[in-house]
Amino acid sequence: MIDLRLLREDPDRVRASQRARGEDVALVDSLLSADERRRSSGVRFDELRAEQKQLGKLIPKASADEKSELLKRAEQLKADVKAADAERDAADAETQDLLLRLGNLVHPGVPVGGEEDFVTLETHGTIRDFGAEGFDPRDHLELGQLLGAIDVERGAKVSGSRFYFLTGVGALLELALVNAAIAQATAAGFTPMLTPALVRPQSMAGTGFLGQAAQDVYHLDKDDLYLVGTSEVPLAAYHMDEIIEADRLPLRYAGFSPCFRREAGSHGKDTKGIFRVHQFDKVEMFSYVSPEDSQAEHQRLLAWEKQWLTSLELPFRVIDVATGDLGSSAARKFDCEAWIPTQGKYRELTSTSDCTEFQSRRLQIRMRDGKQVRPLATLNGTLCAVPRTIVAILENHQQADGSVRVPEVLRPYLGGREVLEPVSR
Repeated sequence: MIDLRLLREDPDRVRASQRARGEDVALVDSLLSADERRRSSGVRFDELRAEQKQLGKLIPKASADEKSELLKRAEQLKADVKAADAERDAADAETQDLLLRLGNLVHPGVPVGGEEDFVTLETHGTIRDFGAEGFDPRDHLELGQLLGAIDVERGAKVSGSRFYFLTGVGALLELALVNAAIAQATAAGFTPMLTPALVRPQSMAGTGFLGQAAQDVYHLDKDDLYLVGTSEVPLAAYHMDEIIEADRLPLRYAGFSPCFRREAGSHGKDTKGIFRVHQFDKVEMFSYVSPEDSQAEHQRLLAWEKQWLTSLELPFRVIDVATGDLGSSAARKFDCEAWIPTQGKYRELTSTSDCTEFQSRRLQIRMRDGKQVRPLATLNGTLCAVPRTIVAILENHQQADGSVRVPEVLRPYLGGREVLEPVSR
């Protein structure tokens, strides 16, 4: 959530942020009104309580005639205090509800617009000319079947659409990717983490995933637990309700977890293969830093993502995501999109978001800097979303006979294997 004091002092900035996101601007005025009622009812309650306490001291000392009047006043005050307390609680609840519906303040450098209004910041690698090499590229599903690596038919039989099995070298390739990604993160100073896949509502809400993203989340009604769509959720909630000493920052974690997404609203999109699925594994970077360091940390996370994709020898570009395509918790987001030959376009492989103080305020995570205790900043960055990375590797490193060259960074994790060979030709 945003700082209420900032809302009161500069409501136009918050309105502009909501407008840029394509969200409800009227929410700002509703929140200002609720906050004013909360504050005024709080003052009213305090005044009545003070009078009530003062009256309590006078009654024992009063004469018989005075005491009767004072007792009547005490009864009236009791009812007034109760009413003021209820009014304060109602205004506070409304304020909190509206505050949780408000997105993070957009960074002023973010391009304004919808999904297609991103700005390309840089491009890396060379796109292969398969025509010049004398063959047409196969898509990742055909390659996966040739290699005995991907089985979507049995995935659908067992679990339904958008599920799959990774088999043989497909399973080995996932394990190689995860181990290589964790090795890079560990070398960069991240603490490796294996995180829970089920979290409580306060963890999911605290990271901002029960707002605009709620339709994509799996909920277990009987247990009131949520399946995470990313280990960002448990990593953000890891220090919930804690105060962290400033000299411990930055804290950096690399979480590996299964991820579950309903993919609501994606009907008809990427139905073939394993690009858009309901369950996948991912290595996620997560940072806790001082608010003053969040933009620099955002650049560091992006640099680690670029290092990873470069090590996989993939052509990719970096985009500055437009305001209308930001998640509610992100002030700014950079995506790294790899080239997918058979689609003829770049597709998102990694993403990194600066969430500033938005999540820490919701999760009550603060830093102690000298005598001052204040919210810190949180950031997240995908290092390796496994299925999409497998898609990019298979398609970009395929050879004419259906084999796939293994990037050097992965070879130590595949027993030195340099090529993935078809199991049948």
